[in-house]
Amino acid sequence: MAVLTMTTARRRKVRLAALLASAILAACSTGPDARREEAAQIAAAAGFTQIRIDGGPFVLTGWLRAAAPAERLIVYIEGDGLAWLNKTRLSGDPTPRDPVALELATKDPGRAVLYLGRPCQYTDNDSARGCTAKYWSSHRFAPEVIDATTAVIDEVKRRTGARTVVLIGYSGGADVAALVAGRRSDVAALATVAGPLDHRAWTSWHQVSPLTGSLNPADETARTAALPQVHFVGADDEVVPAAIVKSYLARAGLDAGSALVVVPGTDHHCCWPEQWPRLRAQVPG
Repeated sequence: MAVLTMTTARRRKVRLAALLASAILAACSTGPDARREEAAQIAAAAGFTQIRIDGGPFVLTGWLRAAAPAERLIVYIEGDGLAWLNKTRLSGDPTPRDPVALELATKDPGRAVLYLGRPCQYTDNDSARGCTAKYWSSHRFAPEVIDATTAVIDEVKRRTGARTVVLIGYSGGADVAALVAGRRSDVAALATVAGPLDHRAWTSWHQVSPLTGSLNPADETARTAALPQVHFVGADDEVVPAAIVKSYLARAGLDAGSALVVVPGTDHHCCWPEQWPRLRAQVPG
């Protein structure tokens, strides 16, 4: 009798489909307004104040906690959020249901800490300029996304008086952080959490459509290789396995033994906030 087995690629597709289905079911219980309110409550409880800043192509929403003087601005950049409703249908609002980067930011001891949503997250009618679905799909790391993020960081630096920045990105926000870092001269350190830093390798791994309108951090490692940096990956992460980050590090000529931290008992979502106080101490700068 023949024994039927799934190929490795098929198993990856099944796992990814299961993860998407789980996210869809969870998202059905919370609409965009509820997701925005939940984030606002998390931020307010930690002493953060909401900001909305015009970054040119987009108005970005975030939360800031700052005490003067602040030599350094710590910037947390959110993941892709609720980008897809199913494998073929994009979400109409990418505001995250589980704002992991915000949870990390609330645990940061820095004097000036900025949490930034991605373009079109946490928006309303007055701040939705430029919001089309390509910016949470194929163009999620487009040049205009990176430009807007850079412009907003410049403005918050001006407001806080900070001279340098530490960039920390979660999931897709890791790619934004790395791309922003490569375009600035004031970055003291770069840290990423569960980030698909070589998204060409990542889409190939999952056998999904390439991000054709996006810059790829792995193509720009010459810009960031000299920066102090650390990259955290969950040992149980099937969305962004360690092999993807290792691909990025290899192209940058960085030693995975020192720049990569594989965190036991952690997958793509669980349990980064609980472990962050310990992990944050490993971020250089």
